[in-house]
Amino acid sequence: MTKHFHPAALALAPTLALALGLSLAGGACHAAITVVDDAGKSVTLQAPARRVISMSPHVTELLFAAGGGGRVAGAINYSDYPPEAKKIPLVGSNTDLDIERVIALRPDLIIVWRSGNTARQIAQLSRLGVPLFFSEPQRIDDVATSLTRFGRLLGTEAVAAAAAARYRARIDLLAGKYSGAAPVRVFYQIWDKPLYTLNGAHIVSDAIRLCGGVNVFAGLKVIAPAVGVEAVLGQDPEAIFGGDQHDPADAGLNIWKPYKGMLAVKRGNMFTLGGELLTRATPRLADGAAAMCEKLALARRRRG
Repeated sequence: MTKHFHPAALALAPTLALALGLSLAGGACHAAITVVDDAGKSVTLQAPARRVISMSPHVTELLFAAGGGGRVAGAINYSDYPPEAKKIPLVGSNTDLDIERVIALRPDLIIVWRSGNTARQIAQLSRLGVPLFFSEPQRIDDVATSLTRFGRLLGTEAVAAAAAARYRARIDLLAGKYSGAAPVRVFYQIWDKPLYTLNGAHIVSDAIRLCGGVNVFAGLKVIAPAVGVEAVLGQDPEAIFGGDQHDPADAGLNIWKPYKGMLAVKRGNMFTLGGELLTRATPRLADGAAAMCEKLALARRRRG
């Protein structure tokens, strides 16, 4: 991987632009497609995208769900769902970008993650002259709107609309079931060393609200802020959620066991949600939200 423009890459850039121009000319029989991205910018294609670079695992998964899995020419690392995504050529990570590989893949659309890709990476991609779409789902329904917008960009509107409808139906069922539930104060832990959580602008916090929970750190300004153990103890959450332990050395939620006076520990409300079900803004978020809602219902029953 290289973090800098290689002379060969710069030499190829005009070739890529020419190839893109020919592609657009060949698609003149199609009506132009204009979609507004999550940065509020209009992205226009002269024909449905055929070779897409995905710069985030959540984008890769959304593209597959929208019926465009076969159009993903390259992806960022950790693009591992659905299983077919593991076969896609990688163009880098959230810190390193192989710009030569991107150019060689001849993309006609690049979808970037506003908060997950570096400013340098986005600047490198912008210089290629390929349309960039910024993706940043922050609310539960943004998954559905992302699906339909990707469907328009790919020309797979029917598949994307059906996927969005199925997702919304599942979310509506959860909303109907838990909208009147008694509030439960929640601490969501994404890492233990250092201790990180998520604020109210993240889609996980929206899932907590859907289930009748209250994110105790929703008011913090940073999306993924570091917090101290004392700050969590001061909030005294009734339930704590964390992800899988990826390494046996990870303490995970076990760091709270010594604090027997904390309400979540006292009542046994320390819950693990597997995989990327909540942190990835994809249709699987409905699975994660359903699991969270069930755990919070259990926490309510434990109030005695």
